[in-house]
Amino acid sequence: MNYSQLAFTDAIKKIQEEVGSRSTYDRMEKMSVVDGLTDNEINFIGDRDSFYMASFGENEYPYIQHRGGPAGFIKVIDNKTIGIVDFVGNRQYISTGNISKNENVALILLSYPQRARLKIYAHAKIVDLKENEELYNLLKPADYKFKPERMMIFEIQAYDWNCPQHITPRYTTEEIEEALLPQREYIKNLENKIKELESKLSNK
Repeated sequence: MNYSQLAFTDAIKKIQEEVGSRSTYDRMEKMSVVDGLTDNEINFIGDRDSFYMASFGENEYPYIQHRGGPAGFIKVIDNKTIGIVDFVGNRQYISTGNISKNENVALILLSYPQRARLKIYAHAKIVDLKENEELYNLLKPADYKFKPERMMIFEIQAYDWNCPQHITPRYTTEEIEEALLPQREYIKNLENKIKELESKLSNK
């Protein structure tokens, strides 16, 4: 399904009409849609080390949770399904409880350095660890210390990319270290040249 077709309810369309943006979004809704994730989305998801998930409680309030892990902990099962191993946390189980009553969730995946944001509507499924060992072996992160509690599978209903406006670039320690490597190499070479010159001067 086209993301706009799912996201734009009658109330939203009414506001779009009032502000003059409805005609633009009406064209977007009629555009052809790629059926499932493309390589672009698959690669983006595979690089992420966190995401945000909104679920909906019996109290009718949404609950937004941050989920994190090593880069690549979100696994693409196929072009319409992604999943994670759910690590042991604070044992509040708000998202888990919400999903047990309402499988509809919304995900936001961000790359701060790229100022890119992928938004996903999905149906979430809770899968017991003992229920599917093959799935667990597919989803479990490598070379990462964690205690698994369950698995979460997300059946993608629609997705779209947001504009980069107002996303402040942020970088991890590893990304900063990598960016500084050329400068550090340059400084190291300069220091070696200075030592050589000092040695030559002292020998005169």
